[in-house]
Amino acid sequence: MTDFTVRRARTSDVPKILALVEPLVARRILLGKERVDLYGAVQEFRIAESADGEVIGAGALHVLWEDLGEVRTLAVADAWLGHGVGHALLATLEAEARELGLSRLFCLTFEVPFFTRHGFEDMGHETVDPDVYAELVRSHDEGVAEFLDLARVKQNTLGNTRMLKLI
Repeated sequence: MTDFTVRRARTSDVPKILALVEPLVARRILLGKERVDLYGAVQEFRIAESADGEVIGAGALHVLWEDLGEVRTLAVADAWLGHGVGHALLATLEAEARELGLSRLFCLTFEVPFFTRHGFEDMGHETVDPDVYAELVRSHDEGVAEFLDLARVKQNTLGNTRMLKLI
């Protein structure tokens, strides 16, 4: 069970991403995503696909600021946990972040041990420069609000850990 590849997502993968993510949403491991939002962000997603064409993992990289990106919706099928799928997806997203010129990656997660093993640290109450904060706070993006730990997204962040990695 180690034969898989990581590739760019296609629009035809969106229903498969939803099917992969829905059980994790039901278990409150991931926040739910609307189908329309997944189609709008399909270019941010990478897919892990087994040799027989099954989508066994997915993850997205979303740019938040000139040097900051967010790892979003990183999910692996239960049967493939512990087989390097999450690691391969995260490594791909990190490489793409570096190609984009990003130097920091953020994630909001319950999976603290996984992200810690990959160099992420609890960011605690870290803030950004006040000028950058003033610009970021105007964003309508939920990920930006979660990064800034704004009150309007507290229902999303309860129990999650805000983590950061320098890349």
